[in-house]
Amino acid sequence: MGLRSDIRTIKKKDPSARSTLEILLTYSGMHAVWNYRIAHFFWKIKLKLLARIISNIGRIITSVEIHPGATIGKNFVIDHGVGTVIGETTRIGNNVLIFHQVTLGGTGNESKTKRHPTVCHGAMIAAGAKILGDIKIGTYSRIGANAVVLKDVPDYSTAVGIPARIIPNTSANNEVCNLKYEN
Repeated sequence: MGLRSDIRTIKKKDPSARSTLEILLTYSGMHAVWNYRIAHFFWKIKLKLLARIISNIGRIITSVEIHPGATIGKNFVIDHGVGTVIGETTRIGNNVLIFHQVTLGGTGNESKTKRHPTVCHGAMIAAGAKILGDIKIGTYSRIGANAVVLKDVPDYSTAVGIPARIIPNTSANNEVCNLKYEN
């Protein structure tokens, strides 16, 4: 989950990425993810106020809000991240791509319970999508632009519309999601 891996992933997923220097200097989504990883480190060692302060500084600089309590896997890319919000109990797998104005949010204010989505490996979430509550976005699933997702999306499926409807993919293989929430 290092800098080189992040840069390689962006080069692979973003056709407009021209150089390593350009990515280092101008990719606010990557800056938001780096900031999150620092804040998350402090969150895990129980320095939660410091984690929240670091997270807030990152939000001010990048216009991306990632709660330091969220868990995010490797090769996570936020492309055009402005307005993106990722809640505290969100779990995100490896190789996930999200675009601007995506919300991975809760539907209530309960504490000490899983209240945000789980996004499995390889998923892609398009601009403006809202994914709300303790639901699962399956492995290699796609969420369409501006979709409002309130129910689980099966592996290898596409969800579109308001409220989202599922378009299954019948040619998928069987890799499954098993990301766990730990309180």
